[in-house]
Amino acid sequence: MDEIDHRILRELQRNGRLSNAELAERVNLSPSPCLRRLRKLEASGVIEGYAAIVNQKAYGLPVTVFVHIRLDHHSSDIAREFESRVCATEEIMDCFLMAGETDYMLRVVVRSLGAYEEFIRKRIHPMASIASINTSFAYGVVKQSRCLPRGA
Repeated sequence: MDEIDHRILRELQRNGRLSNAELAERVNLSPSPCLRRLRKLEASGVIEGYAAIVNQKAYGLPVTVFVHIRLDHHSSDIAREFESRVCATEEIMDCFLMAGETDYMLRVVVRSLGAYEEFIRKRIHPMASIASINTSFAYGVVKQSRCLPRGA
């Protein structure tokens, strides 16, 4: 990727609804070469897709919770089962495999503290092989970027 590709990506991360003509103007290209570059970025998997960014509070899910999970066993079958159940749980927005004291960190969104308690009791506790659950509640957002920094 060259500087023009990075500019295309930066502009699309800021506004994924730009027309090709608008995008070409912003990155100082004519529309045809811009579209060719865009299609190449899509075909190579650099651009995975396009989505609307929804305000979680306006949507009715104002509570963000970070849940640190430690498993009591670390076999591949247990990890696969846990990860499969995580992927099937819609309140879990992100799941990261961690190094350190916990095995997984989940980002969960819910409508209230009571809904979080219900989520833990009905969705997390029934999962096998969980040794510990540590919860942190986000009470504000300082920065939330959807634009990746300039890479290599």
